Amino acid sequence: MSVISNLAFVHPEAKLGANVIIDAFAFIDKNVEIGNNCHIHPHATILSGARIGENNEIFENAIIAATPQDFRWKGEDSYVVIGNNNKIREQVIINRSIRGEGKTLIGDNSFIMAQTHIGHDSKIGNYCVIGNAVKIAGDVVIGNYSILSSNALVHEKCHIGDWVLIKGGCRVNGNVPPFAVMAHNPISYFGVNSYVLKKANKPDDRIDDIAKCYRHIYQTGTSLFNALKRIRDDVEPSAERDAIIIFIESHNNRLAAIPLSEFEDF
Repeated sequence: MSVISNLAFVHPEAKLGANVIIDAFAFIDKNVEIGNNCHIHPHATILSGARIGENNEIFENAIIAATPQDFRWKGEDSYVVIGNNNKIREQVIINRSIRGEGKTLIGDNSFIMAQTHIGHDSKIGNYCVIGNAVKIAGDVVIGNYSILSSNALVHEKCHIGDWVLIKGGCRVNGNVPPFAVMAHNPISYFGVNSYVLKKANKPDDRIDDIAKCYRHIYQTGTSLFNALKRIRDDVEPSAERDAIIIFIESHNNRLAAIPLSEFEDF
């Protein structure tokens, strides 16, 4: 049975699942769907186009499905789609898509901390941690198991791979391949995300091979074309090695922390 405060506003056309808790002064707009066992805290605002899965907790003053902050949006109907088991903390703002029937996507089991902003059409994977006051622009992709520390900034259309750690305050202005740690301003390669990978029971030899891949890419001074040839020659095939190669070949036009001159062979 759902528990809805008589001080909350819930539009009669909103669809609520079972055992939903909506606290005082929350605002639930029309064209909203909220799944089972969600908790909407006081003063949270869920606007038209929100599609929220099960077991999510949305805290005070968060705004879900805010209209896009983009001049290209002309009032089209669009969505924010949130999966299951997420915590979305205070004053988070998630914009819906600028495209008709388009979606901003949040996966499952992620923790989005206070004052974060997620722009239109971005996609956040599963098991992500987004730190306090992180700013994510439009059309960004964040891979699974990635961590963005507090006050990180991610520019439009950047793709951050799986198992990435972005250090606090870092400005991401390009694509970040999987398993890497990025830090400093201007952004630079800091190492392999070995601590988190070990927590996930990745074997030491795989982590060593990831480090070998990134020595070729970031620390030899050669072009990406030659770095990939060396990786194929020097590193044993594995899911992790192949994920790095595929990511770089798919995103070679703007790899973070690589000078533009290094792309000349692609």
